[in-house]
Amino acid sequence: VGLLFLQNIIGVGVSYAMGQNPLLGMLGGSITMSGGHGTGAAWADIFKNPPYNFGAATEVAMACATFGLVMGGLIGGPTARYLIKKHNLKIPGKEHISKDSHGFETPNKERLITPISFIESLALIAMCLLIGTLLSDYSKSVFPSFNLPTFVYCLFMGVILRNVLSALNIHQVFDREVSVLGNVSLSLFLAFAMMTLNLWELVALALPMIVILTAQAVCMVLFAVFVTFRFCGRDYDAAVLAAGHCGFGLGATPTAMVNMQTVTSHYGPSHMAFIVVPLVGAFFIDLINAVVIQSILYKSCLF
Repeated sequence: VGLLFLQNIIGVGVSYAMGQNPLLGMLGGSITMSGGHGTGAAWADIFKNPPYNFGAATEVAMACATFGLVMGGLIGGPTARYLIKKHNLKIPGKEHISKDSHGFETPNKERLITPISFIESLALIAMCLLIGTLLSDYSKSVFPSFNLPTFVYCLFMGVILRNVLSALNIHQVFDREVSVLGNVSLSLFLAFAMMTLNLWELVALALPMIVILTAQAVCMVLFAVFVTFRFCGRDYDAAVLAAGHCGFGLGATPTAMVNMQTVTSHYGPSHMAFIVVPLVGAFFIDLINAVVIQSILYKSCLF
């Protein structure tokens, strides 16, 4: 939560210092850094319309989110390695990885993706989209001043649906299959989004964006080293968590998972990190980020 506010302060502050629209700083802040392409696209649609009327919102959002995705993957491993070496951390070693273990750290794909299971997962996602969209429309009619992107409601419905089905022992969600659907959907979304971008609208904003994004990358490294690592226990798990935070703090949860898999495959397992990061990066951060963005937009005299 602290990083979310810090990212927006950096973005808006640099925008003001360079005489640019502060919405440029918001899109270069937690919206795309911690939110990623999906959150960026959702808020860009809002910023393009009244009362904001920021015409280049989509182009800025996609450019910032893409930069964050790449940079988040580049800095995670070196950050963890620096922390491990600097603090002489006790590492478990690769020999502690059991050959029979399963999960994110040592994925062993046993369950097959079949047409039936694929349709089941697709149906569950469709239910989340339908109910989430209806909830979003209802919320906008009841609370017109509180404008959350529709995907937040869909995400919330996914959490409820998964836990209810699991608690009642009705259906066990196939994680790897959902991941495949998510990756395909993200690839298609990015292709559609990139094809419709008017990149020439970014020419005038290139320098401010470079300054903002460079500042965000430096801030993420410093935050991971001096805040995430220290507050999470200053041990090996904390170093892996710092690498994961670099991943979803600038990019997305898959980037965080890749960062942590790279670190743990070299130094040894970290079960705590692989429990915490998916929960925070894939769910909690999106909900909290939406509230943070709303609070800045509606409680600040900037807009």
